[in-house]
Amino acid sequence: MDGDGWRRCALGHTHWGRHGAAGLLVVAPGPYVLLQHRAPWSHGGDTWGVPGGARQRQETAVQAALRETVEETALDVSRVRVTGDHVDDHGGWSYVTVLAEIDAALPVVPERESVDLRWVPVGDVGAMRLHDGFASSWPALRLRLAG
Repeated sequence: MDGDGWRRCALGHTHWGRHGAAGLLVVAPGPYVLLQHRAPWSHGGDTWGVPGGARQRQETAVQAALRETVEETALDVSRVRVTGDHVDDHGGWSYVTVLAEIDAALPVVPERESVDLRWVPVGDVGAMRLHDGFASSWPALRLRLAG
């Protein structure tokens, strides 16, 4: 995987993903969003965020977000409709949150990078211990979900 590895951005932060990273914020009726409780040993571990990870050199953000979601949740992404994206650009490195909808909160299965996976009511997300990057993007993401 040519994207696995650390990269320093123009802001001086160190990020996972040599070519950037992407994740999937999928919304089910309710509304609920699918969140991942990250394993303690992972980058930003023991926090909640969206399934996602490093982009490979030839992947689009959507391809990376869908691939990582399947790897980390076993969600049937063939049922997901991509509706947009949100880019957190750090200068030389970015995290793209791919926004998507699904008709029902389908079953998910945690794998080794996850302590838990949960469909969380949108109104409860802000009270959770969020991954720093997701926490800083959540206010803008939530507005996008409302609109």
